[in-house]
Amino acid sequence: MSDLRDLVDTQVQRWVRTDIQKLAAYPVPDATGLIKLDAMENPYTWPDALRHEWADWLGRTDVNRYPHPDAPKVKAGLREVMNIGEEWDILLGNGSDELIQLIAMALAGTGRTILAPEPSFVMYRMIAQYLDMDYVGVPLTANFELDLETMLAKIEREQPALVFLAQPNNPTGNLWGDEKLRRIIEAAPGLVVLDEAYTAFTQADYLGWLEDYPNLLIMRTLSKVGLAGLRLGILIGHPSWIEQVNKLRLPYNINSLTQLTATFALEHFEVFEQQTRELVTLRSDLYQALKALPGLTVFESEANFLLVRTEPGQAPVIHQALKDAGILIKKLDGAHPLLADCLRINVSSPEENSALVQALQGILG
Repeated sequence: MSDLRDLVDTQVQRWVRTDIQKLAAYPVPDATGLIKLDAMENPYTWPDALRHEWADWLGRTDVNRYPHPDAPKVKAGLREVMNIGEEWDILLGNGSDELIQLIAMALAGTGRTILAPEPSFVMYRMIAQYLDMDYVGVPLTANFELDLETMLAKIEREQPALVFLAQPNNPTGNLWGDEKLRRIIEAAPGLVVLDEAYTAFTQADYLGWLEDYPNLLIMRTLSKVGLAGLRLGILIGHPSWIEQVNKLRLPYNINSLTQLTATFALEHFEVFEQQTRELVTLRSDLYQALKALPGLTVFESEANFLLVRTEPGQAPVIHQALKDAGILIKKLDGAHPLLADCLRINVSSPEENSALVQALQGILG
């Protein structure tokens, strides 16, 4: 067996791109048995009545047939709950990750560059690497604000084909400000994607900007509002843009069960909107509770998570201590220089938030 492994390793080293061999796969920690506060999920399950009705829908689904290639019922439901006008087209992806990859593939080419503020969603950089595109990360300020002049200077110098701007930003939770966003979109020579993954938790909404800018697309998801298991990403924009990106989408990328479940959930979307409103209130409560703890700096957030900075060197210690106490959060320390000593905490139910605060009180003294 060892001889076979050596032969396989030789083949891998010969044929797999060298830069791919040097990459690490996206890490997803095992959360079995833990209170899971690391992935920005909605902590609430569906009400029993809704679950039973959904199960009846699933029982009438024929999985021996391929799914509808364009998921028209899902798109109709999205237009209704998100107020998406008929003048805009919609492309669905297997999560936002697939959409990011499809957009980048459509614009990839020799000398083409992706640009984004940093720290931000790690997949912007990773997908650029997968596609062998140049990537330029523009550091935020020490307070995680957008450095507009540096962004504009980088855009002028790099002439990026693609700019990603997360609103609110992950992992910092803040908004960039409308004036800064407009300046960047107007300066960008190529496509700009506003990633509104957390739009449900903020009043900011940029869908109307599609009328103002021919180089703009809006990206959203259902993952944060209670449907993370569906892996359903949403791209909204002018039909000419969507037509080109859609050419790269693999057939039947949204399976039958996802289409049915999303259609059903969108018909009952008021349930998820109520849960979202509750999480916004709980975010404020958790922010105040964490601010009261010694040794923590808590940043205000427009998303369903809070970014926390510990005293120097304590982030890994606190992360492990919480894990030992049965609570999993995200350790950002080491991911980017600006995130030194930082942790990210999912806003959850009152019970899980209380468990987190109690555990931190014991850890921090």
